[in-house]
Amino acid sequence: MKLAIKVDVDTHRGTRDGVPRLVRLLQLHEAGATFLFSLGPDHTGRALRRAFRPGFLSKVKRTSVLQHYGLRTLLYGTLLPGPDIGRRCADEMRAVKAAGFEVGVHCWDHVRWQDNVARKDADWTEREMEKAFRRFEEIFHERPKIWGAAGWQMNRHAAWFEERHFAYASDTRGREPFRPLWDGVAIGCPQLPTTLPTLDEVVGVHEDAVSHILGLTAQPSNHVFTAHAELEGGEWHSIFDALLAGWREQGYELVSLKSLYESLDPAALPKCEVIENKVPGRSGVLALQA
Repeated sequence: MKLAIKVDVDTHRGTRDGVPRLVRLLQLHEAGATFLFSLGPDHTGRALRRAFRPGFLSKVKRTSVLQHYGLRTLLYGTLLPGPDIGRRCADEMRAVKAAGFEVGVHCWDHVRWQDNVARKDADWTEREMEKAFRRFEEIFHERPKIWGAAGWQMNRHAAWFEERHFAYASDTRGREPFRPLWDGVAIGCPQLPTTLPTLDEVVGVHEDAVSHILGLTAQPSNHVFTAHAELEGGEWHSIFDALLAGWREQGYELVSLKSLYESLDPAALPKCEVIENKVPGRSGVLALQA
């Protein structure tokens, strides 16, 4: 049984502080993982425009956003200029690869992608993806093999870009690896969807977040869990530590997305539509495996 760990790195603070802590913790558990980096400006403060979405304010209150992200981060892109994460944290990113972990692309500008991509055209989408793709090449001196979309937000143009440039992707929420369809048309590379709820979706909802998630992995199956550098690499470090130990006790091999992908037969993957729908504990709609 493989449980792939995907680490979404959304902010400058998460890259600088959270990522090194997660690397050390994963090494302690002899766990593999895939780190997906936001490579352009940190404009986290602009996410406050989501305040009028149903469920957004309750999630903010439940998960203590200020505590996790810090006041300075929550002002980036509004009262404070957003730092260029790829420029400032290139060394931290390269250190992840040097430690033996898989690295890939999350986005260029996290808030810009998450709030806009679902309704944008091909030109807008390609410009955003091309900037992130080129910055990754500048930092790592190689082409990325995996893209994991910010906020699980996608469109068919992004899927087409991925099909041309990436081996596999993790942009969606779902139950098993699949080949994506968009209105019946096969567009995109194989998807390795997040199969488990994230900590910020269960903390404050279930009395014991660790027991709840371990209950979902009690029956043998391959899984993908998405961690966040700002959360599991910060205040929820001990919770993630307990999850890693629990999965080991359940018999899981903790791996990167690359390792999970290489264990699959791409020709045998089911074909499934990518749809938009809600996920419990998260505001808005996400790209889901139908």
